[in-house]
Amino acid sequence: MPEVEITIAGRSFAVACQAGEEHFLRSAAAMLDAEAQPLIAQMGRLPEGRMLLMAGLMLADKTAALEDEMRALKSRLAELEARPVPEPQRIEVPVIPPQVEETLAEIAARAEALAQKLDEKAPAAG
Repeated sequence: MPEVEITIAGRSFAVACQAGEEHFLRSAAAMLDAEAQPLIAQMGRLPEGRMLLMAGLMLADKTAALEDEMRALKSRLAELEARPVPEPQRIEVPVIPPQVEETLAEIAARAEALAQKLDEKAPAAG
């Protein structure tokens, strides 16, 4: 079982852990140290047990707050997931550019003009 040297509030501790878990131990120690540093700055030198107890309680308080927040978020997520799926919206997108309409109207007008000319010439030819 590996032994890891950690430092909390300037004090070194040798702590044993499972093989491969050294990183997690160092990370946890860093969190505990981050809570202990302000305690030492505010109160000065504390007995080791009291310093660790206070830092641990501060971490526990933060953890409890995060757990409450996580419970609330999970509840909100479950509420959102339970909602019925909204009906899809129908969105119409014009696929014919406006210039095509104008061009077709112009072609229709020309065709009508040609048809009228033909109608006028047809009785004269007959």
